[in-house]
Amino acid sequence: MAGEFSRTSRIGDQLQKELASLIQFEVKDPRLGLVTVNEVRVAKDLGYADIYYTVLGKDDQPEVLAENQAALDSAKGFLRRRLAKEVKLRVMPHLRFHYDQSVVNGSRMSALIDEAIRDDETKTGNEDE
Repeated sequence: MAGEFSRTSRIGDQLQKELASLIQFEVKDPRLGLVTVNEVRVAKDLGYADIYYTVLGKDDQPEVLAENQAALDSAKGFLRRRLAKEVKLRVMPHLRFHYDQSVVNGSRMSALIDEAIRDDETKTGNEDE
């Protein structure tokens, strides 16, 4: 129970909310698409915050993903300074951005499951005849 609402997870939730707003409204990089912040994991010593994000509708285009990663990496300093103003912490963690593959993997798995179901239905349909 104590691990469920640990200090680092509460800080991660707060950083996620603030980052989502900052990225959407204040980062003016033209390379940046519609970024969704899925999760923020903060290290126990508050040294680093790993930010996992997705890009709306562009998950299958590696060049777009690389541009978004570069835009987020170049905005790290700006975002960290703004977070330090908004979130009252003695030490603001360094930001590390990671593209979140879970959405892409989930849709790929769903497509594979649907394909397997269709294959099973065609096989059982052929056996009935």
